[in-house]
Amino acid sequence: MESPYFNKRTTRSSGIGKVKVENEQLPLKKSANGTTQKPFSRKRKVEVKYEETMVEQPQNVKQEPSVWEPPMWREQLKNIYSMRKFRNAAVDSMGCDVISDTLASPEVYRYQVLLSLMLSSQTKDQITSAAMEKLREHGCSIDNILQTSDKVLGELIYPVGFWKKKVEYIKRTSKILQEEYNGDIPDTVEKLCKLPGVGPKMAYLVMKCAWNQIVGIGVDTHVHRISNRLGWVKKPTKQPEDTRKELQDWLPREYWRDIDELLVGFGQQTCLPVGPKCYECLNKEICPVGKSNKKMPSSKKTKKEEMKEETE
Repeated sequence: MESPYFNKRTTRSSGIGKVKVENEQLPLKKSANGTTQKPFSRKRKVEVKYEETMVEQPQNVKQEPSVWEPPMWREQLKNIYSMRKFRNAAVDSMGCDVISDTLASPEVYRYQVLLSLMLSSQTKDQITSAAMEKLREHGCSIDNILQTSDKVLGELIYPVGFWKKKVEYIKRTSKILQEEYNGDIPDTVEKLCKLPGVGPKMAYLVMKCAWNQIVGIGVDTHVHRISNRLGWVKKPTKQPEDTRKELQDWLPREYWRDIDELLVGFGQQTCLPVGPKCYECLNKEICPVGKSNKKMPSSKKTKKEEMKEETE
């Protein structure tokens, strides 16, 4: 928006000065020996006047933002905060930091945060939470997990997605932590991503929840899907990692801590993968998807979708 205060400006530095100097002749004076001294004149103070000149400033000059950002993101985010004010989604009570033992030693707690995220890949929060509960009852420490047979470990984490592969990842990762990290977990994203079965999304969440360091945004399928639906990426992205890079380019850092959990819960309750509830979303008028999907579904369809969510 153009400001009227910057259309024209007065400046003293470019003014034209007029200088007037007048000489004042003083009366003759006699010296002590009777001779007459030559008259002399004394200069008066110099009077300087400036003429103010108007410097025309360029008009209608648009300043492009240095970084691209979605046009309606602040309003959209404010509405999502409002819809998530009760914090009653599955992620709020079954997130990796919640289902880990906060009373355990710091090293054990961090290990459990890492394991819970490894289990959560392609698995619903309810199933991950149940698996972690069984692991904690069994004894979820590095030493105890390494002493547990693959068969028993598989029974403890079943039916998480790809549970057989995750048994292998957990065992290999636990061995590395014991031998290379003195029974703790790595404290950088780069080192975490070198562990078997750990990707960028997990690494950034581990840094936040286990180390209390915000170094990036953890982007899962919910955050990836919603960011594309809202138009929070310049161009549609195919991979969550591409979405993460796009978000981090423009989203102010003060929102990085909340954004993943905020959008995950929003995706679990409102912006569903299939059959999003656009009709009850506060963003339905400012969301590209919501604008074309505001019709209330039939009661039969709604009930069918609810039953499907419960069984998944």
